[in-house]
Amino acid sequence: MSRLSSLFTTLAEQGRKALVPYIVAGDPDPRYTVTLMHELVAAGADIIELGIPFSDPMAEGPVIQLAHERALAHNTSLNQALDMVAEFRREDSKTPIVLMGYTNPVERMGYETFARQASDSGVDGLLTVDMPPEEAAEISALMKAVGLDNIFLLAPTSSEQRIAKVSALATGYLYCVSLKGVTGAGHLDVDSVRAQLALIKKHSTLPVTVGFGIKDGASAAALAPLCEGVVVGSALVDRFANWDHEADAAPQIAQAVALIKEIREAVDGAPTN
Repeated sequence: MSRLSSLFTTLAEQGRKALVPYIVAGDPDPRYTVTLMHELVAAGADIIELGIPFSDPMAEGPVIQLAHERALAHNTSLNQALDMVAEFRREDSKTPIVLMGYTNPVERMGYETFARQASDSGVDGLLTVDMPPEEAAEISALMKAVGLDNIFLLAPTSSEQRIAKVSALATGYLYCVSLKGVTGAGHLDVDSVRAQLALIKKHSTLPVTVGFGIKDGASAAALAPLCEGVVVGSALVDRFANWDHEADAAPQIAQAVALIKEIREAVDGAPTN
């Protein structure tokens, strides 16, 4: 059983929901990415989505676009992100790590090479924002051969036909986008998310996480009863916008991680269906 499958099985048995923070590898400073990952786990994270820096992150809002820019200013690459995961694995063999990004860096590395190196580094899955299921058969087969999950986004505008097609190919979990637009945009419509999740559940037995609109404990608690996990991205990444490279990193990391502690408490305190 994969780390992701084992985690979701355990959480279901405990009546708990996964908390999934997203950060960009190398942001705000590649020297602290691994430390930040460990601190997120200590604060209650169950899965970490580690963004692969890219020059044209088209699905992202301004906050995460700037995070990609900061990471690229440090020349953080896909290879370095894999090295960070390998370093993380020296102390944590349990927490699933999902790489999240765009097709171009993975394609440039080569799908077979990526699958092998990601598996060797301790990665558990890949979520490629801009890869449609029609083009994912090759990389899905290569990832499956080395025990990696291929995770897909489902948007509010996804048709039932698209949901069925994605569900047939996806493994690990499905990522339900809670609102139209880019990351960090708009306000949550819980009823719309509930309807979208019901449609997804018609076609898949995979766990479903929800993201793109969770900013605090209240928004996380509103969605947690509807799904198997909540994803926190822009609200966390925004805490690195004014990082002081001359100051001590520890209190700055602690200030950012405090958001995850707040959301962990809110999710654990939310009613269950």
